[in-house]
Amino acid sequence: MTDLLESVDDQTLTDRFSATRALTESLASPLSAEDQTVQSMPDVSPTKWHRAHTTWFFETFVLEPNLDGYRPFHPMFGYLFNSYYEGVGARYPRRDRGLVSRPGIEEVAEYRRFVDRGVTDLLERRTDQAGWAGLVELGIHHEQQHQELLLMDIKHVLSRNPLLPAYDTLCLPPPGQQPGLGWSGYPEGTYRIGHRGEGFAFDNELPCHRVYLDAFDLADRPVTCGEWLAFIEDDGYHRPELWLSDGWATVTAEGWESPLYWSTTDDGWREFTLGGPIALDPAQPVCHVSYYEADAYARWAGARLPTEAEWEVAAAGSPGAGHFLDQTRLHPTPVVPGTALAAPSGNVWQWTSSAYSPYPGFEAAPGAVGEYNGKFMVNQHVLRGGSCVTPPGHARTTYRNFFPPSARWAFAGLRLARNVR
Repeated sequence: MTDLLESVDDQTLTDRFSATRALTESLASPLSAEDQTVQSMPDVSPTKWHRAHTTWFFETFVLEPNLDGYRPFHPMFGYLFNSYYEGVGARYPRRDRGLVSRPGIEEVAEYRRFVDRGVTDLLERRTDQAGWAGLVELGIHHEQQHQELLLMDIKHVLSRNPLLPAYDTLCLPPPGQQPGLGWSGYPEGTYRIGHRGEGFAFDNELPCHRVYLDAFDLADRPVTCGEWLAFIEDDGYHRPELWLSDGWATVTAEGWESPLYWSTTDDGWREFTLGGPIALDPAQPVCHVSYYEADAYARWAGARLPTEAEWEVAAAGSPGAGHFLDQTRLHPTPVVPGTALAAPSGNVWQWTSSAYSPYPGFEAAPGAVGEYNGKFMVNQHVLRGGSCVTPPGHARTTYRNFFPPSARWAFAGLRLARNVR
């Protein structure tokens, strides 16, 4: 985390701060006050909560300690909009965020403007920036994470509405043929993974370290919807030999028969998207599957999921093997209201077989900000890459996303790996 706290160019930081804050408001703009208040499951947060929480982050970690005479916008907002930072006080239960009808969306907008003025004022003073500019940088990347979460969450919210409303207009690529699957080989050897100190990184990407890998092959694209249909047609959701024990218990208890947002009609399979329901495109990467489903599919396909180290080595390229990220697009076009949405699945985060755990030598930052990543390093799995709703400039080859193995509302798919015999 020490890299996060180093001085950065404050003028560039001011511009990026303003642009990031504006994008969040743009993403929320198509939504009504009612849309922004709904919480459709405990893992989902209301849109207005995302808008307020990211504001609370800047207020709590940047303004209160560093802007002389600063007074919080509202004395109760720290309780309402703290997410999980035990070191800064009590917080409202996550599962009940949808019950908070007030403040309304206009008061949240006023809160955002108030804090924006404070941060901009602090940045323009350009004094002692080494003490806090890194926290502004962290807050920008934190808000980018919540921009993706905002879209993940509102998709789930709208999918629970019987009217199946669209978030925005969807621009579909012409239906394509399912591409053939190719493989790239990577030799055994010792590699370096982790962030190497150029540009921003979260603390969980540090430190850079060496890993030894046996030779492996990695598929040149993610698994498609058409390939997943073959898994369904082969009774994949009803064959316990394909599933991890916890996965089988989950698929049985939840009654899963297909990826989240898939449904069948007289006209065939359909998928609910941010643009509403559409016919399933077999050529698109499969999306909204859990780690359990990804692992079961890989076993059915006679392959496996890559480790996160294998994924990163392949993403960075290695001698004798090309890059595979041309198909992944680490910097996808953002979903911005007023423009056409990206394809329903498009680019997807990719599950790895790696449990989310600290790298050798990992150290959390001191104080409450150190709670950002480290305390979640248990009972989660790592995803790599990026998705069609990942903000531009936010993803990188060393980025470690993570979710519980049963999570399905993330824009997550998979890429196959196999051992070299």
